Amino acid sequence: MKMAENKKATKAGLRWKAGIVIILLIAVAALFFNLTHTQPQQDYKKPGKYTDAAVPVAVAAGRQGDFPVYLSGLGTVTALRTVTVRSRVDGELMSVAFKEGQTVRKGDLLAEIDPRAFQVQLMQAEGQLLRDEALLKNAQVDLIRYKTLLEQDSIAAQQSVTQESLVKQYRGTVEIDRGLVADAKLQLSYARITAPISGRLGLRLVDPGNIVHASDANGLVVITQIQPIAVVFTLPEDDLRAVMKQFHSHQSLSIEVYDRSGKIMLADGQLLAVDNQIDTSTGTIKLKGQFANKDGALFSNQFVNVKMKMDTLRAITIIPTAAIQRGTGGTFVYVVKEDMTVSLRPLVLGPIEDEEVAVLEGLQPDERVVVDGADKLRENTKVKLIVRESASLPGEAVSSPEQSPSGQ
Repeated sequence: MKMAENKKATKAGLRWKAGIVIILLIAVAALFFNLTHTQPQQDYKKPGKYTDAAVPVAVAAGRQGDFPVYLSGLGTVTALRTVTVRSRVDGELMSVAFKEGQTVRKGDLLAEIDPRAFQVQLMQAEGQLLRDEALLKNAQVDLIRYKTLLEQDSIAAQQSVTQESLVKQYRGTVEIDRGLVADAKLQLSYARITAPISGRLGLRLVDPGNIVHASDANGLVVITQIQPIAVVFTLPEDDLRAVMKQFHSHQSLSIEVYDRSGKIMLADGQLLAVDNQIDTSTGTIKLKGQFANKDGALFSNQFVNVKMKMDTLRAITIIPTAAIQRGTGGTFVYVVKEDMTVSLRPLVLGPIEDEEVAVLEGLQPDERVVVDGADKLRENTKVKLIVRESASLPGEAVSSPEQSPSGQ
């Protein structure tokens, strides 16, 4: 029993010693952590070591120039005319004289339908016309003879009147025959299918050898006019008054269209028409512009970005949009002064275009504004200019550390 009690006492002693060792290790680790992590914070508070350091920023100089004012919207390219070419007569499609995607002119041959049935109808109509013309001529000769005999009082007057009526009847028959001949010629001409407008052809919808009908819904091919071409776009109804003022004054409103990304200009044209009502579901108005499209850059149903030039601000201060900051007091910029400190400057902004904005009030040309690093700035913060590999912002100024007063 005594041996068991001694073993238990020994184990308890070992556990107590192990606990003391663990507590000591934790205390040492805590002390080491405090020494290594709190020292920089204490150093940061030393006067002149970090608080006087200049904040690195990138700046751009404002410039004076003409700033175009645009109204922007989303649009869709729309053909001025789109025609589905259909056969006007029934028959077998003998040949197709076009290539898919080909550009054709009005009157170009597109396809031919078997003409033999229509040639037969024309021959029948012409033969009937010849027969009735002969009957008319004979009736006219008899009428002349009857009139002579009537003057000699050799026949009754009724016989001459009856002959006159017969001549008129044959004249009417001849006119009907001539109409039948003209109709047969017209049906024969429909066997040659020509382009009703100039434009670009789509994909062929019917192959040669098929029987086509005048009642077919799909037709043979679709022609889309591409020169000129139109773009239908929308603008907010708030812009309608300014647009209509210039439109009614017969001033030409130029329009530029860009691709889906809004970076590549595809064509420029003029405003053609304004819709007669506002879409109440979207609060927008539809407008149509017309474009020459000589290079064929615009395709029907293509999505485009539209810019319509309304005015030009002359000799205005222009800065990059990256310099604009927003706060509770409105928009402002940080202006870099001669002593390499910044000053907060409230601005009155004008229109924005691409990466530039017009400044109506609050900034003079050639004043430098901060375009990068403004989140660390306050009034009178000291700054230094940083070197950028490329001036990615319009008008951005890049300076080397040697040129900066704080570049020591």
